[in-house]
Amino acid sequence: MNLPIYKLTINSRKNKSIKIITGLNNFNLEYIVKAVKAAELGNATYVDISCNPDIVRFVKSITNLPICVSSIEPQELYLCSCAGADIIEIGNFDCFYDKKIYFNTTQILNLTREVCEIINNKPICVTIPHYLSLNNQIKLAFFLKQEKISYLQTEGYNTKYIISNNYLVNSIRKGSSALSSTYLLNQYFDIPIISASGLNLLSSSFAIPCGGSIIAIGTAISKYKNIREMTQYIDLMRLSVNYQVHINNLLHNRVWHMNKLSKFSVSNFLVKEN
Repeated sequence: MNLPIYKLTINSRKNKSIKIITGLNNFNLEYIVKAVKAAELGNATYVDISCNPDIVRFVKSITNLPICVSSIEPQELYLCSCAGADIIEIGNFDCFYDKKIYFNTTQILNLTREVCEIINNKPICVTIPHYLSLNNQIKLAFFLKQEKISYLQTEGYNTKYIISNNYLVNSIRKGSSALSSTYLLNQYFDIPIISASGLNLLSSSFAIPCGGSIIAIGTAISKYKNIREMTQYIDLMRLSVNYQVHINNLLHNRVWHMNKLSKFSVSNFLVKEN
């Protein structure tokens, strides 16, 4: 494991990391460069780009950020791994949904095993499809853990339609699937969870108390046309996430001290009674 990935792994366990997605089917180099540079300036942790060896080599030449590629084609992932991709992600199945193609648990497991067999020197991430019931998401995650995958990533349903003009309502609605899966998976597994799909500046902070280790955004920054605006958005998101981490730590410490004080009080009472 190289140094950037080692730092990413440590960071995602102790703090919270941010992944910037340029678009898995986006081969527009102009946009990719803007998003990658904004990720650097905004102090994001790593970037997720289209699974193309030439693009991987190009992006490696302009940034020191770790690079993730996503696909369901083992050969594509292997070629990108050879080109320098640092993290391999199996998934983002949503491009198949319009064609009414859905992968079942067995297919995802077989695909994972095939990828792990040909790429055994890089961290592997697997996306958990949102259309699986929560019970089946847990079952799939259990089998994936046995395959020793490095990360689990959530997925959200199609949320392109706006049902309210209220920013808060839409933010929660669009991120609800990712947030519920994050919370559920975090209750059962100690694998770092990547909260992704439908998250924005507001809803990303909810991913922290739900147990997300890495927050992924893509669509939220794609509407900005220049690096400066993208950077500002990423920077605000990072500050928001860090603030939520700080609040969670304070609450955790307070609960710990209250429990300790409660135990001391009970013990002291029992001693006096005796």
